[in-house]
Order: sequence, then structure tokens, then C-alpha cells
Amino acid sequence: MLDLTISATAHGLNYLPQYLADHLGLFADRELKVIATAKDPWTGVLDDLASGAADIALGGLWVPGMYWGTSRELTVITQVNHQFPKALVTRERSEGFSWADLTGRTVLAPGIGGSAPYAFTAGLIREAGVDPAGITFLRDLSTPMFVELFEAGLGDAIVLDSTTAQVMQDKGTGVTAIDYTEAGGIGPNSVYYCRTDRVEELSDRLVRFTAALGEAMRRLRTTGLAELEPLLTAHWPGIPAPTLLRACDRIKRSRTWETSRIDAAATDRWMRILKQEGMIRSVPPFAELVDTSIADAAELATADR
Repeated sequence: MLDLTISATAHGLNYLPQYLADHLGLFADRELKVIATAKDPWTGVLDDLASGAADIALGGLWVPGMYWGTSRELTVITQVNHQFPKALVTRERSEGFSWADLTGRTVLAPGIGGSAPYAFTAGLIREAGVDPAGITFLRDLSTPMFVELFEAGLGDAIVLDSTTAQVMQDKGTGVTAIDYTEAGGIGPNSVYYCRTDRVEELSDRLVRFTAALGEAMRRLRTTGLAELEPLLTAHWPGIPAPTLLRACDRIKRSRTWETSRIDAAATDRWMRILKQEGMIRSVPPFAELVDTSIADAAELATADR
């Protein structure tokens, strides 16, 4: 049995394929033992990669993108999210709501876990032909803090993960005005990456991991919510089961868990959005940011089983 250690930026519903693969024994079937830890603060994943405490990190593609071309060399291997499972939540439902309706308004964009919620939102706003400069964004505070403040009256809208958006909707304190999986197209939201100098050393384990992750995604498509409920409630006991199931169903119906193979065009688009925000100096070539050989080998291994 080979060990693979993962340092993750969070423990969220959008990572469900990994948890399902472990639950179903798909890693063990491939003689792989996966040990995963969520870091707080999330930047601990970078420390773990540097020290060797973790083999790979799980988090946003924007992180390897920002470090591309620096002395911290990171290589992206595979993804767990093919879309951005986020939502723009407002207090009241408004038919035909669009990004233009945010002009002159205040939007809360949690950022203690990173800048992606704001950056991707700003990118979608620009793609819709709206200038985000006309919108006031409050950033850099945690999701729980911003949710509490929003429910107390601060701001006009808030950017949230799908689970928290569902929690607020079920509480009656907000409604999803824009679902990013519907409005945002595809994009590698959460990915696995490692130190570039360790790719060759880890390649066998990474192939096994990616193959198991892909199988978990395929099984998710045909697994009913009732069958998933015990796993969901075990991972997030503090969230009511009906809320978890509704949030899971929303993501299942999207393309978020469609494939572990990272799309080149979607990656380039995400990098261009980051460039517009000044978060990267130049757009990294896909081939220098992502190593597709692991996904290729995982697909061959799956075909041979």
C-alpha cells in the first residue's frame, strides 16, 4: 500500500468526489492510502508542500497561477471541480436579475480563504459587459463573519459557496440570484498540485489517485441522494441533512463533478481573468501550468481494469 498525503485549503462539499472515493474504497482498490488534512489558515498547504509534510495540495488553480514563473515551482495534476460551485445571494428574489443590477450596490466577497470568489465574480461581470468598478466590493473577511453581517443588513449581495447559499435560503435570509454553475460556464475551480520537482517521484501514486477520483465522479452521476446522505452527514454533522441534500443535488445537476481532466481553454480563461485583476503578471501557458500526462495515464489504467 502506497501513501499519498493531501493538504487541503478547506473541507467542503465541492470536494465530495475525493471523500466518496475514500468511502467506497476506490483508493484502497488501487493499493493507495490517502491521508487528507484541511489547513487553517489555508496557506498552510504551501508550507506542507515545501516541507514535504504533504505530497499534494488541494485548492484553487489561482494559487499555482500566481506562483508560475517564481522560485516556488508548482505543477497542477488534476481537478475535483470542473465548474465554480458558487452563488450570488441577495435578500429577495428578483426576476430577471443580472450583473448590471449590482451597479451602485455593495457586494460582500469573502476573502479570508483567498481572492477567487471576488476575482471570478469580477470576471463574470466584465464578460457581461458591466464595469465592476461601479460596484462596491467588501473583501478579506471570513464567510461566517460576512454572512452574519449580511443577515444583519450589511450590503446588497454576497458571494457564497453552494452549501452556505443553500443554508441561507433554507433559513429564509437570502436567495440565490445567480448560480455560477449556470452563468459561469466551465472552469477548473479546485485542483490538485504538487512541487514540480516531485512530479516524477509521485507519478505512480498520482495516476492511481486520479483514476480513483475519476471513477468516483462517474459513480456520483448514478448515486442517489438517499445513498449519499450518510456520507454527507458524517462529514458535515452541523448542517441539517435536508440542506446538505439540496446543496448536493444542485452541484450534482451541474457539470462541477463531470471530469477530473482539466480543460485548457477554461484554464486560459481563468488566467485571463486573474490577469485583468492584476493577480498574475502574465498568463502562463497551459502546458507549463498543468501536466496532463497523469490524466492520460489514469485513463489508460482505467481502460485496462
